Amino acid sequence: MRPSKREDLIRGALVVFYREGFHATGMDRVAATTGISKTAIYRHFRTKDDLILATLRLRDETFRYWLFSRMKEISPEPAGQLLAMFDALEEWFGTEDFQGCMFIKAASEFQSTSHPIHKQSAEHKRLLERDILKLTEQTRAKDAPGLAKQLLLLKEGAIVSAHLGHTQHPARDAKSAAAALLSLA
Repeated sequence: MRPSKREDLIRGALVVFYREGFHATGMDRVAATTGISKTAIYRHFRTKDDLILATLRLRDETFRYWLFSRMKEISPEPAGQLLAMFDALEEWFGTEDFQGCMFIKAASEFQSTSHPIHKQSAEHKRLLERDILKLTEQTRAKDAPGLAKQLLLLKEGAIVSAHLGHTQHPARDAKSAAAALLSLA
C-alpha cells in the first residue's frame, strides 16, 4: 500500500531536518524537498513545531526498532545484546547518512526543558533507557538500573564522539567499557 501524503511529508521532512537542522530549515525548504506544497503541509500540520514533533516520533520508532532488532540479530543472549548495541552503532556510524543524534540536535536547538520538542527528545532517551533496563535485568545484574544508565551514557558518548570525529573508533571504545561494566555486574 502506498504511504499517504502525510506519511510522505513526515518522512521527507525527517530527512531534511536531520541533515540541515530544525531552525535552519524553513517550510519552503520542506515543501521543495518533499514536493508537497506549503498549503498541503499546513493542512496536515498547524505549525512547523507540530511537523518536527511528528518527525521525532517517527525517528524514535524507526531507530529503536532498528537498534534492538539488530542487537537481537547479533546475539541471542541479553548480555551479548547489550554489547551488540555498540556493534550496531558502529555500523550506523559507517553509513553515509550518519549525521549524529537527531534528538540531541533537537534538544540543543530547543533548549527549554518545557518545550514540547525538547520533551519529545528527552522521551526518546527515556524509552531507550527503559529498553536497555529490560536487558540489564535479564542479565541479573546487581544494580540493573545503574548499569542501564551507564550503558546509555556510553551509547550517547559514542554517538557524540562519532559525530564530532573525536576518536577513530568510538563504538569499539564504548563497547570495551561496556564489557568491563558487564563483567562487574
